[in-house]
Amino acid sequence: MVLVLVIGDLHIPTLTHDLPAKFKKLLVPGKIGQIICTGNVCDKETYDYLRTIAPEVHVVRGEFDENTHFPLSITIPHQSLRIGVVHGQQIVPAGDSNMLAALGRQMDVDVLISGGTHRFEAFEFEGRFFVNPGSATGAWSGLWNGEATPSFALMDIQGPVIVTYVYQLVDGEVKVDKVEYRRPDPPKDGVDASIPGRTEVTTGW
Repeated sequence: MVLVLVIGDLHIPTLTHDLPAKFKKLLVPGKIGQIICTGNVCDKETYDYLRTIAPEVHVVRGEFDENTHFPLSITIPHQSLRIGVVHGQQIVPAGDSNMLAALGRQMDVDVLISGGTHRFEAFEFEGRFFVNPGSATGAWSGLWNGEATPSFALMDIQGPVIVTYVYQLVDGEVKVDKVEYRRPDPPKDGVDASIPGRTEVTTGW
């Protein structure tokens, strides 16, 4: 079992000054084995803070990141699963299911994590699992009217099964929802099983 923090679009200090205090109380060192960040960490201090939470931190580059050495995409093996990570600049229009699916096929991953929209989303499409942790600080995004809901996700990876817990700060209180994904078994005898359509498992808002 590996517990992975999926977080992104913090925009500290450009759009906001810090993570919500109730989130910081939950993100304590010693419980999380790995962090996957979808970018827009923005400054070194915030990156250093993430490194205090977990020993292994993977970050892709968002359009506001100071560190130009962050890669635009990464692939992380997790036991029998392959997890791809992008910020989301590659997806036009932002968050589009078909474009995400095309990128998932191109990267040959079981799970594709992306950000950029500042809205949490998790869904299964064409046998792959797509997760957007939203903005951990609830930073403003020009894509939507009004403020974003602060959110992050914890993924409990157990072989081919991922249990994703999404944390959202709603009206000053932390709300937690759960989404489960199991990688489909490979087709037998070379016969491709029918590809399911998008199964929406988005929570919150």
